[in-house]
Formats: sequence, C-alpha cells, structure tokens
Amino acid sequence: MGLFKNEAVAKDSPFRAGPLMAESDVVEIVVDWVHWYNTERLHSTLGYRAPVEFEELYYDEISGSLPDEAARKLAA
Repeated sequence: MGLFKNEAVAKDSPFRAGPLMAESDVVEIVVDWVHWYNTERLHSTLGYRAPVEFEELYYDEISGSLPDEAARKLAA
C-alpha cells in the first residue's frame, strides 16, 4: 500500500491534478496509476525495464526474431 499511497494519491503526486472532490477523481487516479505501473514503470525484477519492453523482448526471443545484440541486452 505504501507505494500506491505515495505515488498515486499523495498531495504532490504527478497523477493528481487537484483536490479529490468525488469518487470519480479517485477512480481516475487509480486507473492512471495502475496503467503506468503495469506498462511504464521500471521493475527491478525485470532488469529495470518497463513491463511492455520486457514482454516485447521476451516474445522476440522465443520466436527467434531477436537480433544477437538485443538478445545479449535481454540476458544482461
């Protein structure tokens, strides 16, 4: 909860455009934060890559279409 609270709903959060006046304000922040977390945020368990980038590299690697240089980058 700490990560979500500090990054999504804190007063100085980049996801907030002003005071939270209605439930819809909170819903909008939550949807934006979850999308960012699941697609753009760098994750240490993924080698400090965004999930979207990691997934693309993974599928390129298993399909055999990954160039040698990119394969080395994925393995690093």
